[in-house]
Amino acid sequence: MKQSVAILCGGGPAPGINAVISSISRVFLKSDYRVLGVHNGYQGLLKEGGEIEEIDFKFADRIHNVGGSALMMSRFKPKDSDFNTRFFEENNVVLIVTIGGDDTASTANRLAQYLRDNQLNVKNIHVPKTIDNDLPLPEGISTFGYQSAKEEGVKIANTVYEDARTSGNWFVVSAMGREAGHLAFGIGSAVRFPMIIIPEMFNKTPITIHKIVRLMVSSILKRKILGINYGAVIISEGVFHFMSDEEITSCGINFQYDDHGHPELNIVSKAHIFNTLLAKELKDKNIIVKSRPVELGYELRCIQPTAFDLLYCNLLGIGTKKLFDMGYTGCMVTADGTGKISPLFLKDVQDASGRIKARLVNMDSDRAKLIFEDGLQYLNPGDYEEAKAFVEHPEYYDFRTILEW
Repeated sequence: MKQSVAILCGGGPAPGINAVISSISRVFLKSDYRVLGVHNGYQGLLKEGGEIEEIDFKFADRIHNVGGSALMMSRFKPKDSDFNTRFFEENNVVLIVTIGGDDTASTANRLAQYLRDNQLNVKNIHVPKTIDNDLPLPEGISTFGYQSAKEEGVKIANTVYEDARTSGNWFVVSAMGREAGHLAFGIGSAVRFPMIIIPEMFNKTPITIHKIVRLMVSSILKRKILGINYGAVIISEGVFHFMSDEEITSCGINFQYDDHGHPELNIVSKAHIFNTLLAKELKDKNIIVKSRPVELGYELRCIQPTAFDLLYCNLLGIGTKKLFDMGYTGCMVTADGTGKISPLFLKDVQDASGRIKARLVNMDSDRAKLIFEDGLQYLNPGDYEEAKAFVEHPEYYDFRTILEW
């Protein structure tokens, strides 16, 4: 029986998944391996009767530049008791390639160790995928999907900003980002939004709902002083990751709650939450501004990848074969700006519990300093006198005071 390579996708979609699947398939088919696409992630791999797609050149060629994923995805995270050797023995699998985020990668490591313990030598190589850009790759190297999602987000944000100017309104935009603010920062800085709010900027003070509202008002007041009565703010949904349930529920929004009593944030619009709270603050302070919410989330995940991600994903696919031929396992494949392929071992980026540490926006980088110091518009002490035309205590909305910078 031919040796086989299995490919599965975990988590949510990101632009470029199909380009990775295509590239991996073509390079292994060229070397006379069978390529097996596993539908429904780890659930399809480990459960009896899982749906398996045998990939050929025609299939791989067709899906290369298409958005979404040709292999159905799943967030199923197996327990050790779910592991078994059936699929690997029946198909003579020598490599499992996982495409996903940190949970998908960590599970692959656990599964590979289980297989070794059962006398099966199956290598595992992970292709880092997330539009959140929060996997700990070397500085300056993005996760695939991020650049495409950012590009689409910029297109939408540009139209939103033009709508703000045309209609004389403010827009509150929320961008995906589980705990990191890369997407919001990338979109907001490209479009020159007057306010960007990401969790990393709260590096000297705890994140609270009301501090976020004050930052929005700070920008609105600054623009009023400048004679501009419109604008937009973009907020990373990652801010919620660092808040307690009590802090989240204190905002007065009526949430649904899961079986553990936690507010169900995944089924509500974060932009709507912040827009509602902003409107209340503006009304309380008698500041006349109309604002509207815009959510940037699911609409970014299955777009057609940009040229950047198409090439990048092609290199990652070919690089997977290169690392496999060199005997590597338990690693992520990385490709730098020159196309150099290198392994990044999961054990080197995991914490004591085995969780891969998230890569956050580097607030000490020159780029972040330029944007937050000179690229945004917010109140500072020199604005206090003029701001008193709108609020009694302008120092309460001072950007640096809020963040304790």
